[in-house]
Formats: sequence, structure tokens, C-alpha cells
Amino acid sequence: MNYEKLEKNIVDVIKEQQAKLGYMREKVRLYYPLSSLNHFFGTEEDAAGMMGILENFRVVVKDRLGDVKISGKDRRFCILIPEEGADYIHGLAGERDFITELIALVREHGCTIGQIRELFEAYSDKVHFEKIDNAEFDYMLRFEDDPQDKYVYCFKDEGCHMTYHRFLPEDYEEFGF
Repeated sequence: MNYEKLEKNIVDVIKEQQAKLGYMREKVRLYYPLSSLNHFFGTEEDAAGMMGILENFRVVVKDRLGDVKISGKDRRFCILIPEEGADYIHGLAGERDFITELIALVREHGCTIGQIRELFEAYSDKVHFEKIDNAEFDYMLRFEDDPQDKYVYCFKDEGCHMTYHRFLPEDYEEFGF
């Protein structure tokens, strides 16, 4: 079983959290629906089968993320990353990285989709940009050629500021935006 996608997502989510809220040595709980976990592993497991996969994941990442705890209820799972895992991830954060710059930009009053698009293009010549028309979001951007950032970023223009959410490509498709 390849656990790289899930581990990368955990690292990405905690890096994003630390960029938004600041670093603090603390436990972090991340919640995943069964469907997202199946996307990571390319499986179609039920809840019991996924619990087995996640128990093995704990062993695989212990040297990096510490003594990860797994719990689940129905089709929803909690992955608890201990303090030493948060420390490890904090040590991976660079001075300049895309998510940190995106968060800083979106925090600015009056941020525009043009500025956001420019930021994406500063990191890659191949950026997919799309105006979308649904109740949730106005724009979708993603890197077309970055194996380290496969996320789909969706933005909503709230008038005086922008909000965003990033999705795994499979989750984005499943939601049907």
C-alpha cells in the first residue's frame, strides 16, 4: 500500500493551518470522509477495511509524524497528529512557498482574482484558470504541471475580499462543481 498521498495531504493541510494561524506546538486532528481516503489509496474499502489501512499507516509514518492516533465513526475518520508531528511539519515549511503567499494575498482587503492568478503564474507557466458559475465559487485555478501541488483551488469573490478552498482533484469531481 502506498501511503504517500495521505501523508502529503496531512503535511499540506497542517502547513496551511500553520500559515493561517501561526505555529503552536499542539496536537492536530484532521477529519476525512471515507470517500477521500479511498481516493488517496485508489481503493473502495468500507469503514472496517479503511481502519485496517489506517492502522498500518500509523506504523509507516511513526518516524516522521510520531504516534498518530486513528479513530472512526461510520464513514468519517479522525487522524490525530501529535505535537512532534506538528513540529516535524513546521520544520518543513520554507520561507517562501506558494500556500504561504496565497494566504497572505487572500488576507489583503481588496484582493482580486487577477492578483491571485498572477501569484499562480509566478509559480508555473502552466496554470488552468476557469470562471465557474455555481453558488459556492466563482473561479477555479490549478497547476497543470506541478506534481507536488495537484489541488484544485476554488475562489469566491465576497465583494471586498476573496475566500478559497482547495480540493483533491477526485473530491472536486465528486462534488460536481
